[in-house]
Amino acid sequence: MPRRLPQIEFTILLALMFATVAFSIDAMLPGLPDIAADLTPDDVNRAQLVLTSFVFGMGFGTLVSGPVSDHWGRKPIILFGLGLYITGALIAGFSGSLEVMLAGRVLQGMGAAFPRTVGVAMVRDLYEGREMAKITSFVMTIFMVAPAAAPSIGAFIIAGFGWHGIFASFVLLALIVGTWLGLRQDETLLPENRRHLNWTDLAGGVREVFGNYNVRIYIAILTLGFAQMFAILSSVQQIYETTYGMADTFPYWFGATALVSAAGAILNGNLVSRLGMHFMIRLGYSISLTASTIALVLNLAGFTDSFAIFFLWTVAMFSIAALTFGNLNALALSPLGRLAGLANSLIGATFTMGSVLIAAPVGLMFNGTAIPVVTAGMICSGLALFLFRLERR
Repeated sequence: MPRRLPQIEFTILLALMFATVAFSIDAMLPGLPDIAADLTPDDVNRAQLVLTSFVFGMGFGTLVSGPVSDHWGRKPIILFGLGLYITGALIAGFSGSLEVMLAGRVLQGMGAAFPRTVGVAMVRDLYEGREMAKITSFVMTIFMVAPAAAPSIGAFIIAGFGWHGIFASFVLLALIVGTWLGLRQDETLLPENRRHLNWTDLAGGVREVFGNYNVRIYIAILTLGFAQMFAILSSVQQIYETTYGMADTFPYWFGATALVSAAGAILNGNLVSRLGMHFMIRLGYSISLTASTIALVLNLAGFTDSFAIFFLWTVAMFSIAALTFGNLNALALSPLGRLAGLANSLIGATFTMGSVLIAAPVGLMFNGTAIPVVTAGMICSGLALFLFRLERR
């Protein structure tokens, strides 16, 4: 058996890997106006491609990182991905045109997918059942909550170093993660559990993952859950600026959302061992459905200018991430332990790209109010609860 780090250190290391992804997306938000002014002054809306290009690269990286980690091991593949991430960040940071920046961001997104995807496979190598759920729920919460704190950090860096400084912070974070992993964590995939990279094994693995009825249900629910979160993240700055006139204080309020939402991780960690993953998932989506329904009714009743309603709703939506995403991921991987890398790649790529396809149109529907994104939250949460009822116990 590989040497295990103390569980708290292992969990923090994984959380930092996941935070790398989230930070790479949302720390860019405060810098988009400056990037637009420098690189695309004639069409400032194109600056939003800095975000979507990263997600595009992340989707592709998610698809390939798991299978190669099943063959070559977890640790070297994560370190390779961090190398791609640093290279992409340097290209984007020194770019003199938007096109070069977008190319760098695609490469950076590909690299960021490696620690995110393979990190979960490392958990499956070492833990299972509710212990795995406790760890994955925490790190998945960091992945979803870190975007709330990232704009505040990004605004601070931009104030001192400009938008180029953001990319320097990406490089520094990746170096910290890579050094920590390289020095402290042994390889977690035993040689006898490695899989060959050939078409027969890959095709068989794909059939085994998508041929599992419950896994398909969990993927659909994860897609809906991430869709409502990405819809919030893609629209939130515009809502703060246009709807509530709070562009200057946006990073601080969004940071407060992260701090309050962290209670969800504590709640799940304390209750999942006693009440089980299924109960926590039902609780999470029941909360988000109730919160979204109330917020939508109040907005339709004329309270569209009430910042308190929107703030409390976003807190509820971020909080339920801890109760749902990690537990769903653990349930999906439980019957797929011997091909955890491939399974996590397929599952992650499917729900990441699927959620973007839902979230992007929601963002385009922005009409000066929070009604489109709140409506999406209600629909996605309701469908997630319905699909969870179709699970075969």
